[in-house]
Amino acid sequence: MPDLLIELFSEEIPARMQSKAADDLRARLTEALVEAGLTYAGAAAFSTPRRLALTVQELSGQSPTTREERKGPRVDAPEQAIEGFLRGAGLTRDDLEIRDEKKGQVYFATITKPGRAAAEIVAEELDKIIRNFPWPKSMRWGAGSLRWVRPLHSILCILTDEAGEVTVVDLDVDGIRAGNTTEGHRFMAAGRFAVSSFDDYRTKLRRAHVILEAEERAAHIWQEASNQAFASGLELVEDPSLLAEVAGLVEWPVVLMGRIDDAFLGLPPEVLQTSMKEHQKFFSVRNPKTGRIEKFITVANRTTADDGATSLAGNEKVCSARLADAKFFWENDLRIAQSDAGMQTWVDRLSNVTFHNKLGTQAELISRMEALAGELAPMVGADAEEARAAARFAKADLSSEMVYEFPELQGLMGSYYAKAAGKSEAIAAAAQDHYAPLGPSDDVPTA
Repeated sequence: MPDLLIELFSEEIPARMQSKAADDLRARLTEALVEAGLTYAGAAAFSTPRRLALTVQELSGQSPTTREERKGPRVDAPEQAIEGFLRGAGLTRDDLEIRDEKKGQVYFATITKPGRAAAEIVAEELDKIIRNFPWPKSMRWGAGSLRWVRPLHSILCILTDEAGEVTVVDLDVDGIRAGNTTEGHRFMAAGRFAVSSFDDYRTKLRRAHVILEAEERAAHIWQEASNQAFASGLELVEDPSLLAEVAGLVEWPVVLMGRIDDAFLGLPPEVLQTSMKEHQKFFSVRNPKTGRIEKFITVANRTTADDGATSLAGNEKVCSARLADAKFFWENDLRIAQSDAGMQTWVDRLSNVTFHNKLGTQAELISRMEALAGELAPMVGADAEEARAAARFAKADLSSEMVYEFPELQGLMGSYYAKAAGKSEAIAAAAQDHYAPLGPSDDVPTA
């Protein structure tokens, strides 16, 4: 029973689409093969920025011959009905069998479908899948009609039997003919090379500086980044979603640690982390003694003669430019929070922000929250005036420049600004906690 290997090689696939695309390729092709009468022992799909790969082990070499019995019209039925039945069955009248039934004699057809070679079925089904692949977004290029997430360059599609003999599946998709070759890393490998099996494919890719498994790339990034942080007496801030995304941006991860300019170390750690993550896909490295973010980890896609020094210098320069913006927002916001009008300035601005077209503005929402808080607080032994103040300022940071730039920091920045404005710890905590719980695993506020 042969093993099937497929690779769809293209320009860079967006990281967020890779995992689902690999799963879709595996699910759609294996389901199609089973429907066509083939069996297999196992299947696994892989993704890198430039390729989707699928291996199917012990695929049956041919689908079985099937026989289907189909009941037709009565013998004395109109000629048009009989001719239609014959066309549908693909038979002649001589191929039909007449049987006696309660209502008279009836035609029966026995339709025999001979088995088909696995290579023929794979070619037919893979062609359909490629032409109708469920990308969230796709594109056309050149003069062809094929749509793919990014320009598709080549298709590798081979069947390898127990003796190691390789059969290239006869497949042509919009002028792209399937073969038995692929490419390695965009910059660190030269030319195409042939493969004869999945193990051969994975081994040769690694020699060509491509780690096929996304999980292995992620594990390598995390281990190397943690080691570099530890060597500097620091610790890496966990971020599983960023780790998965970065693993989808590189085929040969090279971890580099850079420093953050001293001018930005006074920013709240959440601001540093969010800015570096959103703008540059950097991991944050903090000092466990102070909780300050002091360095960052970036992941390059290649090794260089200077061990990444030039790349790191460029990243530090861009990081400083981005953090200068964040520092500007932070200082402007603090100036407003600590002014005579204070956070009320932001609350007043929310009168121009719609909460809901039938429920009024954010300012009107805050007014209702404030009234309700004042009424409910005495019922649970809370300070009514402080509860009203907490409701009044809880959403004030929605008008701040920092939250405008990073909406995910809403509430958290409110707590920082409330403290800067001289509000009580309880009011500052309410700004952050009133959004909770954000999901089934989040804590519920208790104050």
